Parts: sequence; C-alpha cells; structure tokens
Amino acid sequence: MNIKEAYNQWASQYDTNDNKTRDLEAISLRETLKDMHVDACLEIGCGTGKNTVWLMEHARELTCVDFSDAMLRNARQKISSERVQFVEADITQPWTFAVRQYDLITFSLVLEHISDLDTIFHKASTVVRPGGYAYIGELHPFKQYTGSKAKFDTSDGENIVTCFIHHVSDFMHVAMTNGFELCYLHEYFDEDIRPAFPRIMALLLKKK
Repeated sequence: MNIKEAYNQWASQYDTNDNKTRDLEAISLRETLKDMHVDACLEIGCGTGKNTVWLMEHARELTCVDFSDAMLRNARQKISSERVQFVEADITQPWTFAVRQYDLITFSLVLEHISDLDTIFHKASTVVRPGGYAYIGELHPFKQYTGSKAKFDTSDGENIVTCFIHHVSDFMHVAMTNGFELCYLHEYFDEDIRPAFPRIMALLLKKK
C-alpha cells in the first residue's frame, strides 16, 4: 500500500493497536539516548508523537517531521509547546524544514520505507553539526528476512505498507560515506528471548 495513504489510515489506531515493533523501538530510543541532552533535535518520522514527549525532556528545541497529516494531527493534539515545531514533509524531497544545524537527528521506523538510503544520509549529514549524533531505530533486517513488514488491520482486511530491506552493511556503508562513525549498535528482542530473531536494530552515529 502507498506509504502516506497507509499511515493516514493507520493514524486512528496507531497508538492503541497491538504493535510490538512500535513499543520496542520506543524502548530502544529511550535507552540509547537516556544520557543525551541537546539544544536542538530533528525528529524524522515523529508520527503521533510517541517519542516526541520523551525527547522534549532531552532537547530544548525540536523540529518534528512526518508526511502523514493524520499522524501529525494526533501529535499536535498531544503536544502544544513553543519548543516543538511540527512539519508535514516528505524527506525524499529537499529538506526545507531544516532551518538550522542540529545536535541530534532521530529516525524512528522510517528508513524501511525509503529505497535510497544514501540520499537521506547525505541530507542528514548536511544538517547535523560536527560532533552531533544520529539515532536510527528500525525493524531489524533479520526480522525482515522472515517476511515481517509494517502492517495493520482494518475492517477491509490487513494492510501491508510498502517496505524495503536494507542490510546492516548498507547502513554502515552509507553512514561512513556521509561522514558518520558508529558509536553504538544494539539489538532488541521480543521479551529479550535471544534465540529468536531480533526485532529492532538501534544505531547511534556521530558526525565527524
């Protein structure tokens, strides 16, 4: 299903339906960034604001981007602050929403829907200051190999969102070629059951 259309449909139930990937990525972001406090954060894929409220405790200013107007409508209902700016935008297009250099950029369950990682990492590199950080929380490629995809149920049946598989080496390559170095990589498992495939891959990168 078309990605924007899917998330607009999903918005009404996104915060309430059973979603292990959403919940585990929220844990991964909080654990990865718990000791970080920054002036400016750019949140890519803010959705309904599931991570925005927490990020507000760790950043003085937030620019929160999503291309689903329905998701953003839910986020704005939750959060009203002069420190937070919500922007509807397609990150495959020019980043006119990035009006400054950021100390931290976060991608939460976004990059599986992007076919060209290099273009996105290049744009991220131009808006993250030297010494700044990029957090990536994604459905683990190993989980994707088993056929797992972003999906949700409606009265018309199951809707599967368009996704692309990016291997761990793909993330490492585009990060390094665009001026980032790896600080941290952690894998999150359902109920911490290690013999199973990990569900979430969390990366913390630093801009050289």
